[in-house]
Amino acid sequence: MPKLDISLQEEQKAFDIEVVAIENQWSSSRQSHLKRPYSARTIAALRTSIHTQSSTSSTQAVKLWNQLNSHNKNGTCELTFGTTDPVAVSQMAKHQQTVYVSGALCGFSEVAIPGMDHADYPWDTVPKVVSKIVKSQLWHDQRQRQFRLRHPIEQRGGLENWDYLAPIVADGDMGFGSMTSAMKMTREFVEAGVAMIHIDDLAIGMKKFTIGQGRTIVPTSEYLDRLTAVRMAFDIMGAETLLLCRCDTDHSEFITSVVDKRDHEYVLGATKSIEPLQEYLQKAQEDGKDLKAARNEWKEKAGLATFDEAVKAVASDTEYKAYTSELSKLELPSLSTRRGLAAKTVKQEVFFDWELPRSSMGQYMFQSCVKAVVERAIAAAPLGDVTWARMDSPVWKDIVEFHSKVREVYPERLFAFGYTGDYDYGKAGFSDKQVKTLHLDLANIGVVWQVQPIWSLQGLNLVTEQFGKLWAEEGIAGYLRTVQGPALSTRPMTDGFEKLSYCGGYLADAFFETVAGEEIVEKGQAKDFKRH
Repeated sequence: MPKLDISLQEEQKAFDIEVVAIENQWSSSRQSHLKRPYSARTIAALRTSIHTQSSTSSTQAVKLWNQLNSHNKNGTCELTFGTTDPVAVSQMAKHQQTVYVSGALCGFSEVAIPGMDHADYPWDTVPKVVSKIVKSQLWHDQRQRQFRLRHPIEQRGGLENWDYLAPIVADGDMGFGSMTSAMKMTREFVEAGVAMIHIDDLAIGMKKFTIGQGRTIVPTSEYLDRLTAVRMAFDIMGAETLLLCRCDTDHSEFITSVVDKRDHEYVLGATKSIEPLQEYLQKAQEDGKDLKAARNEWKEKAGLATFDEAVKAVASDTEYKAYTSELSKLELPSLSTRRGLAAKTVKQEVFFDWELPRSSMGQYMFQSCVKAVVERAIAAAPLGDVTWARMDSPVWKDIVEFHSKVREVYPERLFAFGYTGDYDYGKAGFSDKQVKTLHLDLANIGVVWQVQPIWSLQGLNLVTEQFGKLWAEEGIAGYLRTVQGPALSTRPMTDGFEKLSYCGGYLADAFFETVAGEEIVEKGQAKDFKRH
């Protein structure tokens, strides 16, 4: 292998130039709000000699950044939905500014073995779907551009001109493993052309459904490490790609570890001396009892509470006031610090054991609340561009509290919001009028990007089932009446194979014409051209 022939001075000069370029990028209007725990010099040293290309991702990211900030300025929002189908994406261009690629959707339709959303599909699944969609977007942009430019300028005003290059927002789940796994996934996303990805604080391998238990989150420190790894990967590639910090703490029931004292306030413990939960469940199983009922029975006997709640339960009003007064003077007090304060201010011993409720997988029980979600979102904000608090059962007062509290610290913060497919808004107290204006009300508090993630499951399945029934009952007559007839009679014609400007017929001809030496304009408009 030949040795590089470069002087040390030239090497250092090139490095210093790159450091300055990185610092300039970080101080731009696009990135100046970000705060990194590392320096530009560190990132410059982590780069390869030949820079990885991230042009499509960066272009789309800046486009999305401008769109979201425009919505924020005007009090409006982007309403989009989830799909993995490039054909559907081509129609979204007429109404949506962005496209969402959900991990759950990919897990149903884009993997060898489909399944429920456990985020257990290969880590490169979603980036591959993004790549597929981006390529289709570029093709639609190309065939539309060629079709328009084959017409004289005076005719183009009447031709379709859709922005097929809608920025893609994609699901990065929890990073699919270690820091290096998250970095590799991030690189794949950037090379695929994504505009923004979201990373959440859920525990890998612990997404459970239908068993009466809530989600499991990781410690705040682990969540921040994930986000930092993704941000670092963006920076190494020199990408402008946006990072959406999604916090799934709302309605979480477990946390994997108590290593971070920022989480101690919300960890639940037994306030009564009782056998460990796992021993209790083991006996229940041996006796043939229902484990879910046994678990709830144990929780009631244990008197589950946070440490502060345990103090309040045994302290007098004066003692508890003294305890909270001392507590307020401290920044991020750990459980041991809280125990020390309680020993000084409360006469009665406070029994609290957070080891007793631990699950069979070692998780600690966690008490979710808006305050906990706010604290995580604020801690994560400097690393990302947009914040999303996932609330599967949204309560309006909680939604308002969350966004207003975050904006007290970051007044210009941009937010995202996801609508679930089965939430009962009426049961939650929303009137029909409130549901109709919900997206506008959310926009007024900074929620500029709003998504219905699972349209491809609920919406497309509904339409397909309805057509399948019609086709089975009426055959071609039903198709002609409900699909082909209306599609061919619309003006302009509905996009489809029969519409050459949409299906790429003119573009295909243009390739042949160009190879043959012809000008790719309509016949009768070409200038005299002699092939050489």
